[in-house]
Amino acid sequence: MKLLGTWAILFGFWVLLSGKFDPWHLGWGIGASFVVSALGKGLLFRERLPLGKRVREISRFILYLFWLLKEIFKANLHVAYLVWNPRMKELIDPRVIRFKTQLKGDIPRVTFANSITLTPGTITLLLEDDLYYVHAIDLPSASGLPGEMEERIKKVFEPGP
Repeated sequence: MKLLGTWAILFGFWVLLSGKFDPWHLGWGIGASFVVSALGKGLLFRERLPLGKRVREISRFILYLFWLLKEIFKANLHVAYLVWNPRMKELIDPRVIRFKTQLKGDIPRVTFANSITLTPGTITLLLEDDLYYVHAIDLPSASGLPGEMEERIKKVFEPGP
């Protein structure tokens, strides 16, 4: 069941993103989605949850994705400001920050690391257990970490009682 569910989601994304509906591309989509599903079927569906809890987790994650898109847009504007500013060399102040996370489990931690990397101006360099090393282009980009992003991911994967 995990294999089939993972394959259906991956193939759906393949079709959505490729926009090609001919037999050649659909065949490659079916095959590639199957290989990736076979290798990572346990990553998407961790443990059996009751349907209600699973639906709530997916709903929370979709809401998180909308919030993340807004943050990515804001970070794009900030990086564009830095790049186009005549005082760019003064404004850019790269740094590596280190912090511990409160997140439990691999999926929430990797989601957090990927979310940081997707946000322009920051990139996760290393994730070891609960310790993150993140490169930030300047102090404002670094100041929000771990912050609201970590709290939102925690609400998705570790909701309270």
